[in-house]
Amino acid sequence: MPAEPVTHEAAPAPVQALIVVDMQSAFVDGDGAVPDARRLLDRVGALMARARDSGALVIQLQNDGEPGAPDEPGTPGWRIHLPVDADRAETVIRKTADDGFEETGLEELLRNAGVTDLAVCGVMSEMCVSATARTALELGFRVVLPHDAHATYDIPAAEGISDVVPAAVVSRVAEWALGDEVEIVARARDVGFTKP
Repeated sequence: MPAEPVTHEAAPAPVQALIVVDMQSAFVDGDGAVPDARRLLDRVGALMARARDSGALVIQLQNDGEPGAPDEPGTPGWRIHLPVDADRAETVIRKTADDGFEETGLEELLRNAGVTDLAVCGVMSEMCVSATARTALELGFRVVLPHDAHATYDIPAAEGISDVVPAAVVSRVAEWALGDEVEIVARARDVGFTKP
């Protein structure tokens, strides 16, 4: 049996960076939005505000989808939905893989800033959020994952395999699959931030 992820009832130690994964209009606005997108936007927006107030690093990842995809570069769905604070020199890192570290400058940016502890939020739980969190763990970063600040879609029914798998179940399984090194926090409001 795999080791259970650490779940915090109380607030974990503060983190020095917030990685916001693929909060792009295609996924959080309109007909194509993840279930309960308004709640997700509220939670992620509050995390970003607290990180900024504390002087923590805020990095937004932006996925460059294939031609015709909802997040194809240059399309309305591709744009970052939550504003980037240019006055604080916040960074947007474009990526083409689920893993925000793959062929990007994310690790270098974090190391150069002196970050050792980070929180990850955004979409999709079982894809880009999970892949980015997993690599962060493998690289030796401490990773906090607020349960109510990441989301995904329902998995459609597949004949002979399963009925529809609700999005909330998919998100929880994605957390579990990260193993015992990730720190799961029930509420985003319990994530604290500090300067690197």
